[in-house]
Amino acid sequence: MAYTPPVDAFRQLHASGCFVMPNPWDEGSARWLRGQGFKALASTSAGFAFTQGRADQDVPRDMMLAHLTELVKAVPDLPVNADFENGYADTPDGVAANVKLCIATGVAGLSIEDATGRADEPLYPFELAVERIRAARRAVDETGTGVVLTARAECFLTGHPDALNESVRRIEAYAEAGADVLYAPGPKTIADISAIVAAAGGKPVNTLVYGDVGLSVSDIAATGTRRISIGAALARAAWAAFIEATRLIKDEGSFKGFAGNGASAPLNPFFRDDLKARS
Repeated sequence: MAYTPPVDAFRQLHASGCFVMPNPWDEGSARWLRGQGFKALASTSAGFAFTQGRADQDVPRDMMLAHLTELVKAVPDLPVNADFENGYADTPDGVAANVKLCIATGVAGLSIEDATGRADEPLYPFELAVERIRAARRAVDETGTGVVLTARAECFLTGHPDALNESVRRIEAYAEAGADVLYAPGPKTIADISAIVAAAGGKPVNTLVYGDVGLSVSDIAATGTRRISIGAALARAAWAAFIEATRLIKDEGSFKGFAGNGASAPLNPFFRDDLKARS
């Protein structure tokens, strides 16, 4: 029987309230997050890149497609949203073709960002950026899957000199171009997050929390945000502990970095029970 992604369940999550959508980077982290009761998961381009010995943005398209397929197979009952970077293409037609490849992995949603990855021109020009979202919208519609399309304005993360106002301008345009969810990663204050929510014109907004910025889930939910993701924050937390433990061994001849290992005690029983349940 062909697999049908839980797109309707994903759309329902966006209908009201606010939910947290954490970002696993492999099958184990996905299964653990599912076991904690999260209702949807999202890939993280950076978190996966690190597992492949690559920097963020250095994962080729086909490698990412294979990874998305693995994540979907790991949690087939949960919606998975793909961090599909800039669609792995500059042109609208290229974005559309790649969106269809992404949908074929079984994801329930995907995001397309407007960052070029080039230092000389960090963001796609406004009109081209909007047309890229229109093309992604057409591609989703042509598949008939109803997969949730998220449009990302990368103004904060690319260091735009007027990041908030440019984000608002782009979010308004992407909403008009047919994005289902709007996303401007980077704001750290209630005022800025609220401005992004207002720009979306009633459509759901994703807010990124990639560190402790002094805001809780309830604080962010109060802005009208529908979805909270955490990007590579969990992967970076794991790597931070790994880096510090190896530093202590190398520089100080100490194994003090292992002091927190006791917190991993639930892993073996969890994965044994989880595997039995899946089998």
